[in-house]
Amino acid sequence: MTQDMSALEREIEETRQRLASTIDQLAHRAHPKTIVGRQVAAVKASFVDPGTGEPRTDNILKAAGAVVGVVVLLVIVRRVAS
Repeated sequence: MTQDMSALEREIEETRQRLASTIDQLAHRAHPKTIVGRQVAAVKASFVDPGTGEPRTDNILKAAGAVVGVVVLLVIVRRVAS
């Protein structure tokens, strides 16, 4: 009976340790700085190849084209509204 209790207590303690570790991992992943870091890395990976460090010109040109398009659209809207 005491062996069963001892084994049960040991199992409960191991479960507590695993749960505490999981909670720590989740807290780290949900921390705002960690989230921002992941998002910054994702955006950087869109424009720079993480393996080689070379710029991804196709994505850069798409983004630049979108910016130019928005600026042209704003200029046209302002001229029509005037």
